[in-house]
Amino acid sequence: MLQKPPNPVFPAARPVEYTLAVMRNARYDRPAPLFSKTNPKRAPRFSARQLILGALALALAAWVPGAQGQPDKGQLVIYTIDVEGGQATLLVSPAKGSLLVDTGWGGNNGRDAERIRAAMKDAGITKIDHVLITHFHTDHVGGVPNLVERVQVGEFIDHGVNREDSDITRHDDAAYLKAIEGKRRRVVHPGDTIDIAGLSAIVLTADGEHIARVPGVKPEPNAYCASEPHWDLDTTENPRSTGILVRFGKFRFLDLGDLTKAKEIPLVCPENLIGQVDLYLVNHHGFNLSNTKAFVDAIHPRVAIMDNGAHKAGSPEAWHTVHESPGLEDLYMVHTAEDSDAAHNSADPLIANLKGGADGGYFKVVAHADGSFSVMNSRTGQTKDYPAQR
Repeated sequence: MLQKPPNPVFPAARPVEYTLAVMRNARYDRPAPLFSKTNPKRAPRFSARQLILGALALALAAWVPGAQGQPDKGQLVIYTIDVEGGQATLLVSPAKGSLLVDTGWGGNNGRDAERIRAAMKDAGITKIDHVLITHFHTDHVGGVPNLVERVQVGEFIDHGVNREDSDITRHDDAAYLKAIEGKRRRVVHPGDTIDIAGLSAIVLTADGEHIARVPGVKPEPNAYCASEPHWDLDTTENPRSTGILVRFGKFRFLDLGDLTKAKEIPLVCPENLIGQVDLYLVNHHGFNLSNTKAFVDAIHPRVAIMDNGAHKAGSPEAWHTVHESPGLEDLYMVHTAEDSDAAHNSADPLIANLKGGADGGYFKVVAHADGSFSVMNSRTGQTKDYPAQR
């Protein structure tokens, strides 16, 4: 098991401005005996052929998935695609229902759209049922024009109106709206659901608002709130992010886009409305503007994936908060955070794209309804399993 480094001294944090440069056990009954020792004359007689066929039938029944205990529900597959510090997360259900959260950047000869298509091919799908745009920053929405040129999309989902007073965000919002003209668009609010065959996906946050209660989750007091400082609300699109909780049986995946600290806190303070999760896509690529201790410790993730870039996010403070959260087993990173230090980067087997190496490495998560899952690093081809706990 990889050992966590001791508590570090953080390098000095640099201010972030939202410019284009920055956004870059089974039970069996005992069978009755075929023959009776007390009355062998009444024992049934079978031909050799009948015995062989019977044995084959029993073996087949034991092999067929779902023949014992709960029926087989297949698997949920999640791809954390490398879009160089943006977001593009593809979810494919056992019934091949699909949801793409964000589209990465535009331009670059359609690089991010092609990486999304590669994930689709691996998943065995030819279209995307739903594309959810968390917010209108270019590293999340910019890839829509390239995507619609290559991929059939059932519907686009977003939080509605752009709320950020900046030229670049207005430009990318307008480009998005133009690209989806004539296509189905749905504006969602906290509490709304996204219908994906075999999955439960509920909207937790949208347009600066949050859900009052998550069905099936009992709110619990959060002891971490008392020590959490006050955080001011920023005026960008980030706190407007549309965030979702996806449930597949006992498996729970959380993706809140670029939600910032002031909007994380109401989800977990004074009570934790979300509960615990198995897989956490680290908020905001691991920027220190997000990932409060009260939030991360409350959701208690088993595994986290940080979709940072080589020179974007992966902040030491955010990395440390997630890495040291109670119960965390592993923190994966899409890239080595090259502007950080070794103490605030995960071990190489947990990184999809190493410093100085080729880009495009991704993580593939395969989840099962019993809560077990695995993470495969495409760079190494290695898979780590996480057995069911709850």
